[in-house]
Amino acid sequence: MLASTPVRVALATGVTCCLGATAVVAARPDDEAPARQVTEALTDRALAAQDEAASRSLDRSPTPAPASASPTPTTSPSAKPSSTPKPKATKKKAPTKPPRPRPVAGLTQAQMDNAKSIVDVGVDMKIPRQGLVIAVATAMQESTLLNYASGVLPESQNYPHQAIGWDHDSVGLFQQRPSSGWGSVRDLMRPAYAARVFYEALLQVPGWQQMSLTLAAQAVQISAFPYAYAQHEERAATIVAALT
Repeated sequence: MLASTPVRVALATGVTCCLGATAVVAARPDDEAPARQVTEALTDRALAAQDEAASRSLDRSPTPAPASASPTPTTSPSAKPSSTPKPKATKKKAPTKPPRPRPVAGLTQAQMDNAKSIVDVGVDMKIPRQGLVIAVATAMQESTLLNYASGVLPESQNYPHQAIGWDHDSVGLFQQRPSSGWGSVRDLMRPAYAARVFYEALLQVPGWQQMSLTLAAQAVQISAFPYAYAQHEERAATIVAALT
């Protein structure tokens, strides 16, 4: 035990200066047993103090919890994929009417429109140009290219018309008479129909293409004024030229 006394005293002295001074005083030879007890006590206290100091030196900061896996981001319900917008249905444009023909040869717009109806029907029927001129000249003489109703036939006034005449039951652009078998009042009041039956009758005239305009027109119309048609030939040719 004595051999270990100086070591413990030195250890105690190295740990704390105040405790080391006391250990030197206590190690006197005249009181060895009590000194040893004191030294042991002090040494135990020094060791306890060292342990306490070592214990205090430990890092006591709370250990951070391991970083948890980053939470899966909550995704908002995915928006539905935008469907490709359907092209707007384009409204079909109504077919535009062809422009009305500009009047020529001193005609009004209404007269020019009626002349166009006559020429259009002839072109559709593949009537030669001479026949178109005959038809227009005939209508110029019979009705001045206006669609006539008849004062004698009240029914004729129920249909579109531009003038009213009193020559028996004659109606329309060519003053054709229903009583002579040209057609119904309703049909004859339509310019296109009136022109068609005129052309059909003209085609039945033998050699009409070699005839003068007057003779060809008279062969169809059987008018009381057979030579009146010739006066319209030049203007009729101008009108046909403008419409074809």
